[in-house]
Amino acid sequence: MLQQALDFKAESDALYAILQPLEDVDFDRKTLFKDWTVNDVLQHLHFFNYAADLSLHDEAGIVKLLTDLQAAYADGETIVSYTDKQLNGVRGRELLLLWHDYYTNMVDNFHAVDPKKRLKWAGPDMSVLSSITARLMETWSHGQEVYDLLGIERADKDHIKNIVVMGNNTFGWTFINRKEDVPEQKPFLKLTAPSGEIWEFNEPSATNYVEGSASEFCQVVTQTRNIGDTQLKTVGDVATKWMAVAQCFAGPPRMPPETGSRHRQT
Repeated sequence: MLQQALDFKAESDALYAILQPLEDVDFDRKTLFKDWTVNDVLQHLHFFNYAADLSLHDEAGIVKLLTDLQAAYADGETIVSYTDKQLNGVRGRELLLLWHDYYTNMVDNFHAVDPKKRLKWAGPDMSVLSSITARLMETWSHGQEVYDLLGIERADKDHIKNIVVMGNNTFGWTFINRKEDVPEQKPFLKLTAPSGEIWEFNEPSATNYVEGSASEFCQVVTQTRNIGDTQLKTVGDVATKWMAVAQCFAGPPRMPPETGSRHRQT
């Protein structure tokens, strides 16, 4: 069994649990992420879950999907309008059940494939393991705006270690993507897991490190929070610069939200 597939399902189930009581009208509420509604979030998650699942068994199909998507971008279409059109405008509780049933079933497909198999994707190919980890990361990061909207304090589990690893592994990518030189020494990470366990990464250093909550580290590398809205401690120029612009996801360079702009609503 591929543990990351189970972790993806657990994170998706947690998001489903807070959405399940909502009425159709609630899905039109706007979040603090680019004014996306809950409908927009779920359409986005479902569409790219479908794309990741398709990549497992239909190379021609996923290449066409990604080519069509890039063509839509080139024509000025937004990802929100494009996914809405591709999903025939499904919304509300119907969308919630569509997303839930699909992610539940796709987990078995990831279990059945060699984790090292290479899959076509936007940009470089990726492994099956990286693909399902990316789905976990995106579900977690887009889930944050829903938790914030509903005023729910998130209770993370230790499976967010997958996102911590991704964040650490994309240290170099953050700088390369900005056409900057990659610093020679990756900062030491000392993070406290949701369980209280201490996770350490990279060579210990007293002059170049990031220390604090693993959940807040995930928030920073997924750009759901500005570093200024966390209690993370950074020491050294490299660690400080990294956390100011960290980006663990693909695509053009993005800046984190402004300080105070993303928060739990009450």
